[in-house]
Amino acid sequence: MTIDFRKATDELLATLSHEELAKALDSSVPSVRQARLDETAKAYRTAPEGWRRVISKLALQRAERLKRLAMALKRAEQSENAA
Repeated sequence: MTIDFRKATDELLATLSHEELAKALDSSVPSVRQARLDETAKAYRTAPEGWRRVISKLALQRAERLKRLAMALKRAEQSENAA
């Protein structure tokens, strides 16, 4: 698989949106945004139940994607250097 600069940087810079996080947490976007506020903020609300498990899973998935990207780039560089 050939990875060009744009594809590699798109993957590296990809972020998780509030919408995607809310869906993973089975929550709403406003709830996620309010849970991210400082605890002293008037609109603050507690994080959705089970948030640690969900965020851990999302983080591990992201780490795996980045690891695959790094390995693909390393193989491509080795191929270029061998040629």
